[in-house]
Amino acid sequence: MKFLIVTLALAAVALAQHQQQPVAILKQAQDISPEGAYSYTYETENGIAASEQGSLQHVGPKNDPAIVAQGSFQYTAPDGTPIAVSYAADENGFHPQGAHLPVAPAVPELIQRAVAYVLAHPQPENQQ
Repeated sequence: MKFLIVTLALAAVALAQHQQQPVAILKQAQDISPEGAYSYTYETENGIAASEQGSLQHVGPKNDPAIVAQGSFQYTAPDGTPIAVSYAADENGFHPQGAHLPVAPAVPELIQRAVAYVLAHPQPENQQ
């Protein structure tokens, strides 16, 4: 019984440490138009900020309607690292940019030359 009480007490202490105080919103604005365009922005007292603008556009070969957006957000990671991301989202996907994001290695020169050759010498459609 004492073990159960001690375990419950330790669990209560652990839960209390993980609870966070409410964070005040310092700035918040949004605008939504009937045509599909929108924008929003907010900023909190703990350094989180985000903004985005988007609109309905016709994209692709079939001229399909889609929301195209761009925006940014920032916050501080648990280890203290400042994180800032800007992005665009369109018919080709989500395109983030940020100093903390990994960068793909350069394509080796031999691969670049091989791709250039294949593009310059297309095979006839009936060959496989």
